[in-house]
Amino acid sequence: MKIQEGVRVALNFYKSSYGGDRNTGNWIRENSDGDMKSTFSTLADAMVPPVSRREMLLKTGTGLGMLGLAGLLSDSDMCGAATGGAGAAGNPLSVKSPHFAPRAKHVIHIYLNGGPSQVDTFDPKPLLAKHAGQQLPAGNLTTERPTGGALPSPFRFRPYGQSGIEVSDLFAKTAAHVDDMCVIRSMYANTPNHEQSMRLMNCGDERLARPSLGAWLMYGLGTENQNLPGFIAMCPGMPVADVSNWRAAFLPGIYQGTHINTTHTEIDKLIEHVQNNFVSRSAQRRQLDLLAELNRRHQQPRSSDAALDARIESFELAFRMQSAAAEAFDVSGEPQHVLDAYGPGNQARQMLIARRLVERGVRIVQVYHGNTQPWDSHDLIEENHGKLAGECDQGIAALLTDLKQLGLLDETLVICGGEFGRTPAVELPQPGTEVKGLGRDHNHWGFTVWLAGGGVKGGHIHGATDEFGYRAVEKRVHVHDLHATMLHLLGFDHEQLTYRYAGRDFRLTDVHGRVVREIIA
Repeated sequence: MKIQEGVRVALNFYKSSYGGDRNTGNWIRENSDGDMKSTFSTLADAMVPPVSRREMLLKTGTGLGMLGLAGLLSDSDMCGAATGGAGAAGNPLSVKSPHFAPRAKHVIHIYLNGGPSQVDTFDPKPLLAKHAGQQLPAGNLTTERPTGGALPSPFRFRPYGQSGIEVSDLFAKTAAHVDDMCVIRSMYANTPNHEQSMRLMNCGDERLARPSLGAWLMYGLGTENQNLPGFIAMCPGMPVADVSNWRAAFLPGIYQGTHINTTHTEIDKLIEHVQNNFVSRSAQRRQLDLLAELNRRHQQPRSSDAALDARIESFELAFRMQSAAAEAFDVSGEPQHVLDAYGPGNQARQMLIARRLVERGVRIVQVYHGNTQPWDSHDLIEENHGKLAGECDQGIAALLTDLKQLGLLDETLVICGGEFGRTPAVELPQPGTEVKGLGRDHNHWGFTVWLAGGGVKGGHIHGATDEFGYRAVEKRVHVHDLHATMLHLLGFDHEQLTYRYAGRDFRLTDVHGRVVREIIA
């Protein structure tokens, strides 16, 4: 094929793929007679201009000496980025072995974004009723907004299970599983702001661009199902700090999370462009083969480009997802008794999808409650928290039941909580705001997160806040400690799961974190 003809074919291919006349895509079917290889060669050769010796030396920066340095670094294993469980060659998503035998293989993170109140859910503080409306004896801690006197919880706490752990009526159905749950009542973070605390909880750093927990797990473990993304973040809308919650940052882009807007129920809207209604699968396969060949030829004269690698792999994953994703996200085939157990509404559907994804080998699933920060109850805590818990309590309980019945709970680490908690003191309404009173401000000094399955100690309370629920005081657990413990349960030494970038080895826990061994079964 002549160069001009090759260029014509490429232009027709581009037009057919990106909004031009779709009929021109027929060239693939017309040229499927075995001459495709020559098409690749001629077209790709035409796209790579010759380079003079002078230009080659100029573009290598400091010259051929850098080539020798690259060889020396490679020989001494200083050039590779991977220094953990992710050094396998070939498919970056292939299953990799962690540092030691894991207790968990999957993670479901139920993210109550906005910050649920610990003193209204899993951390009872009866002294708040005794001091109702009064200033707390030790004073109020500094948070985002002014606070006043003690605000007793409007919800009743009662003991559940053989362990007798007290849980409020907000999560009465979830509390039926309390003997499988480890309740950490002594969590703390760094700042009382949503964006920073969301990034800390998801990425281990509240300020800088860092890879998310899910991206680290994908880098370290790969995924069991090559036809679905290994890291999926479901949210009806977009949480605060949006895509930074599941980003890959400086890790290869193939490890970033896939956001699914669960506002939609139809599969074509739930996962945009998952089906191609204009080109057959065989034609798509030939298109991808051509594109992959062109990309490989484009990449050969250049140094390794993680962004290009991620783009090539994303094309392949999207192709494989066409049938697998439609089946995984369609809950209509579930038995009616299962649908009834999860209940109605978007939260129930998200929990059921999370179970289906883990069943199919997805490594980590995040389930955000809603758009922006729904649990951010600055006012009317009884009304707002009551509504929110009513949306998710039944679904969470059904998820735990399902995982246990299917034998998946032992290998699935379930975590539930927010980016911080809320103050035991009432937030004072300020002029010019819409706050109506009887709500709570953000509280990063002390809050609750619970875990279940995946090797954690069930029916266990770890740590405590002070007598009013303001500050974590006993067996304190920082977010870095939580991350270190989660990685340990998944088979990693958090200090050894690293990635070399900008001259240093980075890790999820940065230079912090300790494994909380008291919560491990």
